[in-house]
Amino acid sequence: MKQLLILSGKGGTGKTTVASAFIKLLKAKTYADCDVDAPNLHLVMAQKSEPKKTDYYGMPVAVINKDKCIRCGLCKESCRFEAISLEDDFKINPFACEGCGVCELVCPVNAVNLKPAISGQLTLYADDENTFSTAQLKMGVGASGLLVTEVKKQMKTAANPRTKIAIIDGSPGIGCPVIASLSGVDMVLIVAEPSVSGISDMERIIKTARTFETQIAVCVNKYDSNILHTQKIENFCKEEGIVFTGKIPFDENAVKAINNGQTVVDIDCPSGLAIRKVFKETMLLLQENNQKSFKNVNMEEKI
Repeated sequence: MKQLLILSGKGGTGKTTVASAFIKLLKAKTYADCDVDAPNLHLVMAQKSEPKKTDYYGMPVAVINKDKCIRCGLCKESCRFEAISLEDDFKINPFACEGCGVCELVCPVNAVNLKPAISGQLTLYADDENTFSTAQLKMGVGASGLLVTEVKKQMKTAANPRTKIAIIDGSPGIGCPVIASLSGVDMVLIVAEPSVSGISDMERIIKTARTFETQIAVCVNKYDSNILHTQKIENFCKEEGIVFTGKIPFDENAVKAINNGQTVVDIDCPSGLAIRKVFKETMLLLQENNQKSFKNVNMEEKI
């Protein structure tokens, strides 16, 4: 099963709009939403099956046994994250605790212990045909990259063996969830925004993706909001040897479609027509990549 990841260097570029359209056009049976901080792919990809929800335990959190505690204060003095408060008789703030274990180590009476804590919730929609994996990270929890890995693992485990291509809606930015999203995918399509910050973020995400040696393609959303910056993106791709798959115009009909729980290819609109072209170019590129990989395998067998 090949994995196509759709990313953007920043939020608000239309990444999920493109991902949902690709899922509809491909009639994808397997897909995932790896934006665990703010998942919203489920809003436009209605599911028929009942969700299976599983608590996800990430980093442990320190807990103080007040019956054993002698109030010596060593734990508070040693906590570099200032997670221990005296206001409520040595209480640990679970949002500030990083689970480093120093407080457990310095406690002279073993009153502090690290215990598993729920970091988020995994959700799986799966039936005989479709598999949709997603998750929601708890507020203030720093295990986003680990949870993304679990989302992808859940998707691959539950996927139909006959599935050829899986679509993954990644996270914005270039942080841990994006790195976890990139790991193991066959191709990444970057949805760029024609603005100064959009170009800068695109360059950063390309630099990050290149460390994984995965195939990269770029498209521009709302290209007509700044034709000059769109041209800069096209020129950059040409200079860097990156395939440019197309331009999507700003379209008020796209907003209406999303608000109605539809994808932009469910209606007749300019953005939908443009995304169809981007989809075609992307699939051709992914197919070429598959053929090259197949040839390389055959060469290795001969050698």
